[in-house]
Amino acid sequence: MNDTFDPNLPPSETKPPEPAPATRKLVGIKYRSAGKTYYFDAGPLMFRIGELVIVETEKGLGLARVVTPVEARPVGEVPAETRRVIRKANWNDLERDRKNKERQADAFNFCCERIRERRLPMKLIQVEYFHDASKALFYFFAEQRVDFRELVKDLAHHLHTRIEMKQIGVRDEAKIMGGLGNCGEPVCCATFMSEFAPVSVRMAKDQNLAMNPAKVSGLCGRLMCCLAYEHPLYQEALRSLPRKGKRVQCAHGLCRVADLNIFKQTVVVETPEGSLVEIPAAEVQKNISPEAVEPLPVEPGDDADVLPEEKTPPRNRS
Repeated sequence: MNDTFDPNLPPSETKPPEPAPATRKLVGIKYRSAGKTYYFDAGPLMFRIGELVIVETEKGLGLARVVTPVEARPVGEVPAETRRVIRKANWNDLERDRKNKERQADAFNFCCERIRERRLPMKLIQVEYFHDASKALFYFFAEQRVDFRELVKDLAHHLHTRIEMKQIGVRDEAKIMGGLGNCGEPVCCATFMSEFAPVSVRMAKDQNLAMNPAKVSGLCGRLMCCLAYEHPLYQEALRSLPRKGKRVQCAHGLCRVADLNIFKQTVVVETPEGSLVEIPAAEVQKNISPEAVEPLPVEPGDDADVLPEEKTPPRNRS
Protein backbone atom coordinates (compact mmCIF):
# COMPACT_ATOMS: atom_id res chain seq x y z
CA MET A 1 0.00 0.00 0.00
CA ASN A 2 1.33 3.42 -0.99
CA ASP A 3 1.13 5.86 1.95
CA THR A 4 2.47 8.86 0.01
CA PHE A 5 0.34 11.97 -0.34
CA ASP A 6 -1.37 12.20 -3.76
CA PRO A 7 -2.69 15.71 -4.59
CA ASN A 8 -4.87 14.31 -7.44
CA LEU A 9 -7.09 12.30 -5.06
CA PRO A 10 -10.29 13.85 -3.65
CA PRO A 11 -9.90 15.62 -0.28
CA SER A 12 -11.79 12.86 1.55
CA GLU A 13 -9.24 10.30 0.37
CA THR A 14 -6.11 12.34 1.07
CA LYS A 15 -4.79 12.13 4.60
CA PRO A 16 -1.19 13.00 5.50
CA PRO A 17 0.46 10.48 7.83
CA GLU A 18 0.25 11.44 11.50
CA PRO A 19 3.59 12.32 13.06
CA ALA A 20 4.87 9.91 15.69
CA PRO A 21 4.43 11.25 19.25
CA ALA A 22 7.58 12.72 20.78
CA THR A 23 9.10 10.51 23.44
CA ARG A 24 11.94 10.53 25.96
CA LYS A 25 13.87 7.49 27.08
CA LEU A 26 13.86 6.99 30.85
CA VAL A 27 15.75 4.58 33.06
CA GLY A 28 15.20 3.80 36.75
CA ILE A 29 18.14 4.03 39.14
CA LYS A 30 18.73 3.58 42.87
CA TYR A 31 21.39 5.05 45.11
CA ARG A 32 20.85 2.30 47.71
CA SER A 33 19.63 -1.27 47.40
CA ALA A 34 16.51 -0.57 49.49
CA GLY A 35 16.11 3.05 48.45
CA LYS A 36 13.61 4.76 46.19
CA THR A 37 13.68 4.33 42.43
CA TYR A 38 14.34 7.57 40.56
CA TYR A 39 13.83 7.99 36.83
CA PHE A 40 16.43 9.80 34.74
CA ASP A 41 16.64 10.74 31.08
CA ALA A 42 18.80 8.09 29.40
CA GLY A 43 19.24 10.12 26.20
CA PRO A 44 20.86 8.09 23.40
CA LEU A 45 22.52 5.69 25.87
CA MET A 46 21.42 2.12 26.54
CA PHE A 47 21.92 0.43 29.91
CA ARG A 48 21.61 -3.00 31.40
CA ILE A 49 20.12 -3.69 34.82
CA GLY A 50 22.87 -3.71 37.44
CA GLU A 51 25.21 -1.30 35.64
CA LEU A 52 26.69 1.62 37.56
CA VAL A 53 26.09 5.06 36.08
CA ILE A 54 26.92 8.69 36.82
CA VAL A 55 23.81 10.85 37.11
CA GLU A 56 23.16 14.56 37.43
CA THR A 57 21.58 15.55 40.76
CA GLU A 58 20.67 18.83 42.42
CA LYS A 59 23.84 18.62 44.52
CA GLY A 60 26.26 17.52 41.82
CA LEU A 61 27.19 14.20 40.26
CA GLY A 62 26.15 10.94 41.88
CA LEU A 63 26.94 7.25 41.47
CA ALA A 64 23.87 5.01 41.12
CA ARG A 65 22.83 1.57 39.89
CA VAL A 66 20.40 0.84 37.06
CA VAL A 67 17.35 -1.12 38.26
CA THR A 68 14.92 -0.91 35.31
CA PRO A 69 15.25 -1.29 31.53
CA VAL A 70 15.31 1.81 29.35
CA GLU A 71 11.80 2.63 28.16
CA ALA A 72 10.32 5.35 25.97
CA ARG A 73 7.58 7.53 27.40
CA PRO A 74 5.57 10.37 25.84
CA VAL A 75 7.09 13.75 26.52
CA GLY A 76 3.85 14.90 28.17
CA GLU A 77 4.20 12.19 30.86
CA VAL A 78 7.78 13.09 31.75
CA PRO A 79 8.28 15.84 34.38
CA ALA A 80 10.13 18.85 33.01
CA GLU A 81 12.65 18.72 35.88
CA THR A 82 13.77 15.17 35.00
CA ARG A 83 17.56 15.08 35.05
CA ARG A 84 19.80 13.04 32.82
CA VAL A 85 22.27 10.21 33.06
CA ILE A 86 25.72 11.57 32.26
CA ARG A 87 27.51 8.33 31.34
CA LYS A 88 28.29 4.82 32.44
CA ALA A 89 30.65 4.65 35.41
CA ASN A 90 34.29 4.10 34.44
CA TRP A 91 37.35 2.95 36.34
CA ASN A 92 38.04 6.46 37.68
CA ASP A 93 34.51 6.68 39.08
CA LEU A 94 34.86 3.34 40.84
CA GLU A 95 38.22 4.38 42.26
CA ARG A 96 36.73 7.63 43.52
CA ASP A 97 33.90 5.68 45.14
CA ARG A 98 36.45 3.45 46.89
CA LYS A 99 38.29 6.50 48.24
CA ASN A 100 35.02 8.04 49.39
CA LYS A 101 34.28 4.91 51.43
CA GLU A 102 37.68 5.26 53.09
CA ARG A 103 36.89 8.91 53.83
CA GLN A 104 33.53 7.89 55.26
CA ALA A 105 35.15 5.44 57.66
CA ASP A 106 37.66 8.06 58.82
CA ALA A 107 34.96 10.69 59.21
CA PHE A 108 32.74 8.29 61.16
CA ASN A 109 35.49 7.45 63.66
CA PHE A 110 36.52 11.07 64.08
CA CYS A 111 32.93 12.22 64.58
CA CYS A 112 32.30 9.53 67.22
CA GLU A 113 35.39 10.71 69.12
CA ARG A 114 34.26 14.32 69.05
CA ILE A 115 30.74 13.36 70.16
CA ARG A 116 32.18 11.53 73.17
CA GLU A 117 34.56 14.35 74.04
CA ARG A 118 31.83 16.98 73.82
CA ARG A 119 29.35 14.66 75.59
CA LEU A 120 26.62 15.29 73.06
CA PRO A 121 23.37 13.29 73.53
CA MET A 122 23.36 11.85 70.02
CA LYS A 123 24.18 8.61 68.23
CA LEU A 124 25.98 8.71 64.89
CA ILE A 125 24.44 6.28 62.39
CA GLN A 126 26.17 6.80 59.06
CA VAL A 127 28.43 9.12 57.09
CA GLU A 128 27.88 9.61 53.38
CA TYR A 129 30.14 11.51 50.98
CA PHE A 130 28.95 13.03 47.72
CA HIS A 131 30.59 11.44 44.69
CA ASP A 132 32.78 14.51 44.10
CA ALA A 133 33.57 14.71 47.86
CA SER A 134 32.21 18.27 47.96
CA LYS A 135 30.05 17.52 51.00
CA ALA A 136 29.79 14.96 53.79
CA LEU A 137 26.38 14.06 55.17
CA PHE A 138 26.17 12.83 58.80
CA TYR A 139 23.07 10.89 59.85
CA PHE A 140 22.43 10.76 63.59
CA PHE A 141 19.71 9.84 66.06
CA ALA A 142 18.85 11.81 69.19
CA GLU A 143 15.92 11.86 71.59
CA GLN A 144 15.92 15.65 71.65
CA ARG A 145 17.34 18.63 69.85
CA VAL A 146 21.13 18.82 69.88
CA ASP A 147 23.35 21.89 69.60
CA PHE A 148 26.01 20.49 67.24
CA ARG A 149 27.46 23.80 66.00
CA GLU A 150 30.85 23.25 67.61
CA LEU A 151 30.88 19.67 66.34
CA VAL A 152 30.32 20.90 62.78
CA LYS A 153 33.30 23.25 63.15
CA ASP A 154 35.48 20.34 64.30
CA LEU A 155 34.37 18.21 61.36
CA ALA A 156 34.86 20.94 58.77
CA HIS A 157 38.36 21.71 60.10
CA HIS A 158 39.38 18.04 60.03
CA LEU A 159 37.71 16.90 56.80
CA HIS A 160 38.12 20.08 54.71
CA THR A 161 34.70 19.77 53.10
CA ARG A 162 31.17 21.03 53.63
CA ILE A 163 29.26 19.35 56.47
CA GLU A 164 25.55 18.60 56.73
CA MET A 165 23.98 17.05 59.84
CA LYS A 166 20.68 15.19 59.47
CA GLN A 167 18.65 13.89 62.39
CA ILE A 168 16.69 10.71 61.61
CA GLY A 169 14.11 8.61 63.43
CA VAL A 170 14.30 5.09 64.80
CA ARG A 171 12.82 3.56 61.65
CA ASP A 172 15.39 5.22 59.43
CA GLU A 173 18.10 4.01 61.80
CA ALA A 174 16.92 0.41 61.41
CA LYS A 175 16.79 0.84 57.63
CA ILE A 176 20.41 2.01 57.52
CA MET A 177 21.83 -0.39 60.11
CA GLY A 178 19.85 -3.48 59.08
CA GLY A 179 19.55 -6.64 61.18
CA LEU A 180 17.31 -9.67 61.69
CA GLY A 181 13.64 -9.42 62.52
CA ASN A 182 11.53 -11.64 64.77
CA CYS A 183 11.01 -13.99 61.82
CA GLY A 184 14.75 -14.62 61.51
CA GLU A 185 14.98 -12.88 58.14
CA PRO A 186 16.70 -9.54 57.39
CA VAL A 187 14.39 -6.65 58.21
CA CYS A 188 12.13 -5.61 55.36
CA CYS A 189 13.08 -1.94 55.45
CA ALA A 190 16.75 -2.73 54.76
CA THR A 191 16.10 -5.21 51.95
CA PHE A 192 13.21 -4.23 49.67
CA MET A 193 11.05 -1.51 51.22
CA SER A 194 11.63 1.84 49.54
CA GLU A 195 9.13 3.72 51.74
CA PHE A 196 7.60 3.22 55.17
CA ALA A 197 3.89 2.36 55.17
CA PRO A 198 1.70 3.54 58.07
CA VAL A 199 1.29 0.88 60.77
CA SER A 200 -1.13 1.16 63.71
CA VAL A 201 -2.19 -0.73 66.80
CA ARG A 202 -5.55 -1.38 65.13
CA MET A 203 -3.79 -3.61 62.58
CA ALA A 204 -2.39 -5.81 65.35
CA LYS A 205 -5.80 -6.01 67.05
CA ASP A 206 -7.56 -6.95 63.81
CA GLN A 207 -5.09 -9.82 63.38
CA ASN A 208 -5.81 -11.02 66.93
CA LEU A 209 -2.18 -10.61 68.02
CA ALA A 210 -1.07 -10.33 71.63
CA MET A 211 -0.44 -6.72 72.59
CA ASN A 212 3.08 -7.59 73.70
CA PRO A 213 5.78 -5.18 72.50
CA ALA A 214 8.30 -8.03 72.27
CA LYS A 215 6.00 -9.86 69.84
CA VAL A 216 4.73 -7.09 67.58
CA SER A 217 7.62 -4.59 67.63
CA GLY A 218 10.58 -4.56 65.27
CA LEU A 219 14.23 -3.66 65.83
CA CYS A 220 13.29 0.02 65.81
CA GLY A 221 10.87 -0.42 68.72
CA ARG A 222 7.90 0.51 66.53
CA LEU A 223 5.24 -1.87 65.30
CA MET A 224 6.54 -4.26 62.64
CA CYS A 225 5.98 -3.07 59.08
CA CYS A 226 4.81 -6.56 58.05
CA LEU A 227 1.60 -6.05 60.04
CA ALA A 228 0.36 -3.98 57.10
CA TYR A 229 0.99 -6.68 54.48
CA GLU A 230 -2.02 -8.91 55.23
CA HIS A 231 -4.20 -6.41 57.06
CA PRO A 232 -6.60 -5.86 54.10
CA LEU A 233 -7.29 -9.63 54.02
CA TYR A 234 -8.12 -9.62 57.72
CA GLN A 235 -10.41 -6.63 57.27
CA GLU A 236 -12.26 -8.42 54.49
CA ALA A 237 -12.61 -11.61 56.57
CA LEU A 238 -13.83 -9.71 59.64
CA ARG A 239 -16.72 -8.17 57.71
CA SER A 240 -18.52 -11.51 57.73
CA LEU A 241 -17.94 -12.16 61.45
CA PRO A 242 -19.73 -10.70 64.50
CA ARG A 243 -17.86 -8.66 67.03
CA LYS A 244 -16.60 -10.14 70.27
CA GLY A 245 -18.96 -9.53 73.17
CA LYS A 246 -22.04 -9.13 71.01
CA ARG A 247 -25.09 -11.38 71.34
CA VAL A 248 -26.15 -13.45 68.35
CA GLN A 249 -28.93 -15.90 67.62
CA CYS A 250 -27.93 -19.44 66.67
CA ALA A 251 -29.05 -23.05 67.12
CA HIS A 252 -28.06 -22.86 70.81
CA GLY A 253 -30.25 -19.83 71.43
CA LEU A 254 -29.23 -16.28 72.20
CA CYS A 255 -25.48 -16.51 72.79
CA ARG A 256 -22.60 -14.14 73.43
CA VAL A 257 -19.60 -14.10 71.04
CA ALA A 258 -16.56 -15.12 73.10
CA ASP A 259 -13.91 -15.54 70.38
CA LEU A 260 -13.35 -15.61 66.62
CA ASN A 261 -11.28 -17.84 64.35
CA ILE A 262 -10.67 -15.80 61.23
CA PHE A 263 -8.93 -18.58 59.29
CA LYS A 264 -11.58 -21.23 59.98
CA GLN A 265 -14.42 -18.68 59.74
CA THR A 266 -15.87 -19.97 63.01
CA VAL A 267 -17.31 -18.29 66.09
CA VAL A 268 -16.91 -19.39 69.69
CA VAL A 269 -20.12 -18.55 71.52
CA GLU A 270 -21.09 -18.75 75.16
CA THR A 271 -24.46 -20.45 75.48
CA PRO A 272 -27.11 -19.47 78.05
CA GLU A 273 -25.93 -22.46 80.13
CA GLY A 274 -22.40 -20.98 80.28
CA SER A 275 -20.63 -23.50 78.01
CA LEU A 276 -18.41 -22.53 75.06
CA VAL A 277 -19.29 -23.89 71.64
CA GLU A 278 -17.49 -23.36 68.34
CA ILE A 279 -19.84 -23.08 65.40
CA PRO A 280 -19.43 -22.04 61.73
CA ALA A 281 -19.92 -18.33 61.17
CA ALA A 282 -22.49 -19.11 58.48
CA GLU A 283 -24.86 -20.46 61.13
CA VAL A 284 -25.09 -17.12 62.89
CA GLN A 285 -24.47 -14.83 59.98
CA LYS A 286 -28.09 -14.58 58.89
CA ASN A 287 -29.33 -14.03 62.41
CA ILE A 288 -26.78 -11.48 63.63
CA SER A 289 -28.36 -8.47 65.20
CA PRO A 290 -27.55 -5.21 63.37
CA GLU A 291 -25.45 -3.94 66.25
CA ALA A 292 -23.22 -7.02 66.04
CA VAL A 293 -21.71 -6.02 62.71
CA GLU A 294 -21.07 -2.38 63.46
CA PRO A 295 -17.42 -1.32 62.99
CA LEU A 296 -15.27 -1.50 66.07
CA PRO A 297 -14.96 1.83 67.89
CA VAL A 298 -11.61 3.54 67.66
CA GLU A 299 -9.94 3.35 71.04
CA PRO A 300 -7.25 5.75 72.29
CA GLY A 301 -3.90 4.68 70.90
CA ASP A 302 -5.29 2.58 68.02
CA ASP A 303 -3.64 4.89 65.50
CA ALA A 304 -0.26 4.72 67.25
CA ASP A 305 2.63 2.84 65.67
CA VAL A 306 4.34 1.81 68.89
CA LEU A 307 3.64 -0.12 72.12
CA PRO A 308 3.69 1.56 74.56
CA GLU A 309 2.99 4.97 73.14
CA GLU A 310 6.11 7.03 72.44
CA LYS A 311 6.63 10.58 71.34
CA THR A 312 8.52 11.39 68.18
CA PRO A 313 11.69 13.36 68.99
CA PRO A 314 12.02 16.82 67.45
CA ARG A 315 14.12 17.06 64.32
CA ASN A 316 17.26 19.13 63.87
CA ARG A 317 17.88 21.06 60.72
CA SER A 318 21.18 22.38 59.52
